[in-house]
Amino acid sequence: MSADIASINLKVLIMDSDFYALQAINSYLAWDRRTRVTFLAQSVEQMRDYLAHTPYAELPDVIVMDADHVGGATALGQLINDLRQQMPDVRVVCLGQHLNLDLVQAAADAGAVAFMLKQEVGLQIAWAICYTLDHDFVITTSIARKLRGTYHRRLNKASVLPEQREYPELTDRIRQAIKLCVVEGMPAHLAADEMGISLHTIRGYIKEGYRILEAHDDTEYPVDMTPQERAFMRFTALQNEDD
Repeated sequence: MSADIASINLKVLIMDSDFYALQAINSYLAWDRRTRVTFLAQSVEQMRDYLAHTPYAELPDVIVMDADHVGGATALGQLINDLRQQMPDVRVVCLGQHLNLDLVQAAADAGAVAFMLKQEVGLQIAWAICYTLDHDFVITTSIARKLRGTYHRRLNKASVLPEQREYPELTDRIRQAIKLCVVEGMPAHLAADEMGISLHTIRGYIKEGYRILEAHDDTEYPVDMTPQERAFMRFTALQNEDD
């Protein structure tokens, strides 16, 4: 990635008709200080109204939106065109629950910077957004497989989002403890009950997890970042393209 973590500060608007998906994306982005969520919209109308009444300085740098429920490929292309006409520099990241190549092509034609399947980007959403800063158009693995043999000016040159970074030493139990306590923010005593282990044991898992995550990551983080923030970013990071 061309810029270091401390130099990226993106204002993000999220639009998703699914309340739970909206909150999940918001929580993942809130952990990453490179992204600052400025508005949550549950409909295209709500998003348009917000953008129409927001001062220029607070307009989003990135719009992450559910592409499945905007009215089809033509409507999606028109929406992206409208957004880019209002905000020429805005980066539109489309998310889909199911693979629909018509939507992917419409997004690419209209100037979006990515189309990713929700289940393939998951916890890596902040890293995925930042990944688009260095690439013309980003897609996830399933979309790339489906596009083989087809021709499209932008899609043929699309970059495939890397997989989640691997930490071979993380056991399933340590990974579960990290996910509960760090990603989901569950208190240690509740996570211990969830896993059926003692408080002492889960604290040991977390400590060992932090050690493993740090040992396999040479990224430079801001000095004021908490250990929990660093653990979240390491746990959700993308595989290095050089690996």
